[in-house]
Amino acid sequence: MLAVAGLALVAAGCGGGGDDATTSANGCADVEAPAPREGGGETAPSTSLDASKTWTLTFDTSCGTFVVTLDLDSAPHTAASLVSLARDGFFDDTIFHRIVPGFVIQGGDPTQSGSGGPGYSTVDPPGAGASYAKGVVAMAKTATEPGGSAGSQFFVVTGAAAGLPPEYAIVGTVTSGLDVVERIGKLGDPASEQPTQPVVIDSVTVGSGS
Repeated sequence: MLAVAGLALVAAGCGGGGDDATTSANGCADVEAPAPREGGGETAPSTSLDASKTWTLTFDTSCGTFVVTLDLDSAPHTAASLVSLARDGFFDDTIFHRIVPGFVIQGGDPTQSGSGGPGYSTVDPPGAGASYAKGVVAMAKTATEPGGSAGSQFFVVTGAAAGLPPEYAIVGTVTSGLDVVERIGKLGDPASEQPTQPVVIDSVTVGSGS
C-alpha cells in the first residue's frame, strides 16, 4: 500500500517484547518487533457509533501511551471501523512500520509490509479545506483508491503541517500524549523511512463517554 507519499517499508525484527524490557535513553522500551501476521479476515461493522458519545482510542506502546479522540463528523464510517478493529484486537502486537521524522508515524498493518489491511475498506472523503496539522490522525491509502478510502493503516502527523492534499480521511486528533507521538516520530531513518528501533503497539483500548 502506498502510504501518504511513498511506499511503506518493512520493519526489521521478529518475536515480541516482554514486561522486563529495559528503557532506552530516548524513553522507549527496548523491545523486539512481534512476528508479522496475516491481514484480512475482518468484517466491516454494520452499525454506526453513537454520535452523542465521545469516542476515544488509547494506544499503549513501547514508547508510552497516547489517546486519539475520534471525529465522527469527518469520518463516521472510518471511526466505526477503527473501533470495531480495536475491539477485535486487530492492532494489538503490531508496529509502527513507517516513521518519517518531522512528517508522520504510520501503523495499523499486521503484516508489517505496508500493504496489509483488514480485508475491507471504508470511504469518508475529507472536505476540500482539510488540514493535516500536527497531531491529526488520518488514514493511508494507495494512489489509485478514491479520496477518503481507508483500511486499517493510519498515520499521525508529527510535523507542524504535513502539506498533504485533501485525499486522506481524517479520523481524529491526538488529545493526550502528543509527547509520546513526538518521541516515536524521532525513531525513523529519513532516507529509508524505516524505524531505527521497533516501536510496538501493545494494545488499543476503546473508550466512550457522554
